[in-house]
Amino acid sequence: MFAGNSTSRRSFVAATALAGVMAAVPGIGRAATAGGGVRPFRIAIADAEIAAMKRRIAETRWADPQPVSDDGQGVRRQTLQPLMSYWAGAYDWRKVEARLNALPMFMTEIDGQDIHFIHVRSRHENALPMILTHGWPGSILEFLDAIAPLTDPTAHGGSADDAFHLVIPSIPGFGFSAKPTVSGWGSDRIGRAWSALMLRLGYDRYVSQGGDCGSVISQRMALQKVPGLLGIHLNMPAVVPADIARTLAAGDPAPLGLSGKERAAFDQLEAFYRDNAAYAAMMNTRPQTIGYSLVDSPVGMAAWMYEKIAQWTYSDGQPERVLGRDAILDDMSLYWLTGTGASAARIYWEDHSNNFNARGVIDLPVAVSVFPGEIFRAPRSWAERCYTNLFYFNEASDGGHFAAWEQPALFAREVRAAFRSLR
Repeated sequence: MFAGNSTSRRSFVAATALAGVMAAVPGIGRAATAGGGVRPFRIAIADAEIAAMKRRIAETRWADPQPVSDDGQGVRRQTLQPLMSYWAGAYDWRKVEARLNALPMFMTEIDGQDIHFIHVRSRHENALPMILTHGWPGSILEFLDAIAPLTDPTAHGGSADDAFHLVIPSIPGFGFSAKPTVSGWGSDRIGRAWSALMLRLGYDRYVSQGGDCGSVISQRMALQKVPGLLGIHLNMPAVVPADIARTLAAGDPAPLGLSGKERAAFDQLEAFYRDNAAYAAMMNTRPQTIGYSLVDSPVGMAAWMYEKIAQWTYSDGQPERVLGRDAILDDMSLYWLTGTGASAARIYWEDHSNNFNARGVIDLPVAVSVFPGEIFRAPRSWAERCYTNLFYFNEASDGGHFAAWEQPALFAREVRAAFRSLR
């Protein structure tokens, strides 16, 4: 079963012979097919679907320009309209489709749910298996530029001892993974599914990495102590202490006695909740209501996503500067062509909790990288309260919420450094 509506399903074709894919794609080891039910996957979006997407963009009924000179009411028309004109015109989905199809991609059923994933094995024999999990409004595309430096570190300033085998799944309801047809697919269940996936691929010792939703999923894996998990690396740790969370929720002033970094984190979160959290409240409580717009209007979906991409990249509100407009539109096109705007939003409803707040003490090894453009820069003191085995903590020099997408080389260096002691 493929993600998307019935028309979209006809647009995705799986290769018919696993042996053929194994022969055609170098670097896929025996572990790629260990266990049952792992089947190769390729993307082939119909020309008619791409043309329909572009036609709908071109036929958009635009909202009138906002009567303010900044983005205080949301994404400005003069910002969005040129990007949408490019999307409807010269933008080429086939480039990213070909890039994905050049990678070893697979589908497997876990707990009744079809899971799509990329699986790239390093040529280095002692590589450490790692599962990488994206977030919203991101996707597996966040990690594409980090694959080479993580799997082939000797070609990217590292040593063979830094190599990883990578598994990069699409969260259920995102991208090419199937859309859950029953409730219950929150981060706990996804974490258990990720463990099952790694074990199915033959990895009984592995690490997990994530930011945004991927951070929550990795933390839940650690809290549940799922089989095989050695440790986790997070670039958006959920470490806000309960007393701080209550203060923020009540709208009360910052508590006395906070350190400088704690107060800065408090102020960042206070501003986020005050000015920019309405999207999360909507997806936490009414993902279906907003979902109709997200799957019916490509420009409506793009505005919903672009606002957060602009705010959360380390770009002064100009994400094209660090990601490039094609990368942003690749991500938006992936959501649109798979029809996953509503199903992806439901992970907020499933977890129905704040992605910043601590959820219990974790005693498995935890590594944290704090990037300067993150939604909030977690202080080490808060991380130490949440993680009793915090073995790595570093403040990176560049990058934002989408660390791997924005700064893949720096992200790779952080992950290598973080997990070096766990090998």
